Amino acid sequence: MEFNLPTTAGVFLLVIAIGVGGLIAAPMMTMNTVLMMVAPSMIVFGLLMLAIGVKHGEHRAQH
Repeated sequence: MEFNLPTTAGVFLLVIAIGVGGLIAAPMMTMNTVLMMVAPSMIVFGLLMLAIGVKHGEHRAQH
């Protein structure tokens, strides 16, 4: 499976949506807390990990 930009963006959004949906469905936090605090932090963390993963893949491809 080739990860081009649309595929990567789709998988990224799917993973975030599953995590947010699970937290909304669970009676741990209010929906407002999940959407205003947890979801943005999940997105920022995911983008950081994606950037590190891309750089690691570029490094591995050179060797």
